[in-house]
Amino acid sequence: MKTLILILCLLTTGTVSCFAQCDQKVIIKTSKTEHLDASGAVTRTVDETAVVEITKTTIAINVNDEHKMTGTIKANVCNWTVPFKNGKTTLKATLSDGQGEDKNVTITITGTDGKVNLVFEVEGEPGDRIRVTPDKFEEEN
Repeated sequence: MKTLILILCLLTTGTVSCFAQCDQKVIIKTSKTEHLDASGAVTRTVDETAVVEITKTTIAINVNDEHKMTGTIKANVCNWTVPFKNGKTTLKATLSDGQGEDKNVTITITGTDGKVNLVFEVEGEPGDRIRVTPDKFEEEN
């Protein structure tokens, strides 16, 4: 359950990074999830399909067409010098898994030299972070 929540949050972060313009709806698709320990070392890798939709105020995550989460963005700090290439977005959100369990998460989207990564961290669980690299993203006005 925690893994799915982390994956969903990470996907959400990916969407936000593509959402570099900060006011557009973004759809992010990924196919691999990396789990990281507190030091940032990869502890395991999972092949799974995820779709994340991010708007200015909401996040929706769908993993393997089975696990769905939705959430509200509470804070968004967006600073991109070159959209989708160099910059950073940090989102703070509350995600719900549809079963009444809410999690506070921080999603950090970082772009360096054109490579974008999303890192998702559940509040109180620093030893199990999730990182994804978007395979595809789409912007909608």
